[in-house]
Amino acid sequence: MSVMKRLSMIFKSKANKALDKMEDPRETLDYSYQRQLELLQKVRRGVADVATSRKRVELQVNGLEQQARKYEEQGRKALSVGREDLAREALSRRSGLQGQIADLRVQHDNLQAEEEKLTTASQRLQAKVDSFRTKKETIKATYTAAEAQTRINEAFSGISEEMGDVGLAIQRAEDKTAQMQARAGAIDELLASGALDDFSGTRGDDIQAELDRMGGGMDVELELAKMKAELGQGPAPQGSIEQGQQPQAQPQQQPHTQQLPRQGEGA
Repeated sequence: MSVMKRLSMIFKSKANKALDKMEDPRETLDYSYQRQLELLQKVRRGVADVATSRKRVELQVNGLEQQARKYEEQGRKALSVGREDLAREALSRRSGLQGQIADLRVQHDNLQAEEEKLTTASQRLQAKVDSFRTKKETIKATYTAAEAQTRINEAFSGISEEMGDVGLAIQRAEDKTAQMQARAGAIDELLASGALDDFSGTRGDDIQAELDRMGGGMDVELELAKMKAELGQGPAPQGSIEQGQQPQAQPQQQPHTQQLPRQGEGA
């Protein structure tokens, strides 16, 4: 296949696809109906023209017949007064008119037959146009309903262009939100572990962290003292311990030892 043939085929396929996408069956049906109406109008105009010609021939025939009768009467009068020559001339003219009348009658019959033929065709075409109009409106209504149903189904399924764009926008927003949340969580963890400096804080943040750890340790000691008191393994925690202060170590009681007598003293 030559390059030109391939280009021609590609161009025709593209054009056909574009035309098929642009074509609206409702507009095509309306255009076809309009063309049928124009054709029907032409047929009716043809019937009217033939009927006009037929009527004109009828008038001519009537006029010639009146003239022929007039020549006949004139011939009779001429013959009654002894003018045979005038009577012969009148009859001769009447004979010529009879030939014209015969030709006109043939034309009249042909025109009448043509008029009847066109009238029948006009009636059939009128019935066809009326049937096409009814079918056209039915097809248009069905197509409109199918188009609306298709758009509704596409909207519900999310495959339409508009809903597809909305779905993509929602997906992008959700992805970006999840990414920002992950980033914020990671930064919080880095700040908490000390791997990342928080420049928005003060220089005393390390001291505060140490104090927080000490407070946590005191709470543990307090809970431990309470548990020992409950188990009878130690004294109850003091009020200072309950207030969050570390319990003071009680002085250990020295064991009682008997003093030995010094030398030189009596027992």
